[in-house]
Amino acid sequence: MHQESRASRFMPAGDRPRISVSFEFFPPKTEEMETTLWESITRLAPLEPNFVSVTYGAGGSTRERTHSTVKRILSETALVPAAHLTCVAATCGQIDTVIRDYCAAGVRHIVALRGDPIGGVGERYAPHPRGYRNAAHLVSGIKSIADAVEISVAAYPEKHPDSPTIAADLDMLAAKVDAGAGRAINQFFFENDLYFDYLDRVRARGINVPVVPGILPVQNFKQTRSFAARCGASIPDWLANRFERLDDDPATRKLIAAAVAAEQVLDLVDRGVTDFHFYTMNRADLVYAVCHLLGLRPAVKEAA
Repeated sequence: MHQESRASRFMPAGDRPRISVSFEFFPPKTEEMETTLWESITRLAPLEPNFVSVTYGAGGSTRERTHSTVKRILSETALVPAAHLTCVAATCGQIDTVIRDYCAAGVRHIVALRGDPIGGVGERYAPHPRGYRNAAHLVSGIKSIADAVEISVAAYPEKHPDSPTIAADLDMLAAKVDAGAGRAINQFFFENDLYFDYLDRVRARGINVPVVPGILPVQNFKQTRSFAARCGASIPDWLANRFERLDDDPATRKLIAAAVAAEQVLDLVDRGVTDFHFYTMNRADLVYAVCHLLGLRPAVKEAA
């Protein structure tokens, strides 16, 4: 007998598991990027994500743009924004002011991160002498100011590049959860076994919060390879082979990217995953297509 799989043939029926998604955006630097961002938000909003997160540059370099983007999401959409916040190059007092500003604006969800060194890859991270030491310390600070705020934190299936060991990495995740984090969002990965092996280690460590897989549809393979090098994620040979010789063929590259992302998420659903966090790169088409395969549809408006 043929066994129905591939997420039961792309999730259309009412008895399929309820899929929950969230989307990550970054604050735009130019008017053109602003237009692209809001076209993407408008396109994805009808899918009713659990929340949408807005990133925060190293050393607070996008602080004002992040805050502006979050406020616009609050004022112009029905979406729930989650504002990123990092520890880098700021005192506790300065970061506490940002937390209070977010709360005053109506933000009720913060993604708390240590953050990358201002100098980028290769520079050793050093906390500000009067700042939060790490993400666990930051979570504690947020909770001391706004206990009702929901807090998500990062998790690393292949270990954070700065962690000396896998065990130390799990200790840090446990510290973030003990401080008050209620969700972990995974760094992107392309081999699903990495996620499940990591989840086994997390549960064995006694960490019981949701661990949401982060999905990066490959908008640009060279850019993805660069991101992976910075965050300690591996690029499997099969993925590189799929994008080989497509640098000057964006149409085919887009089709391959959609196929790769669809294959990954449908396998995750077949293996019991129901929550997904998409790194959109401020572009909607690939993410929208994958969400469609997951069974997400805009609500149909009834005629008046």
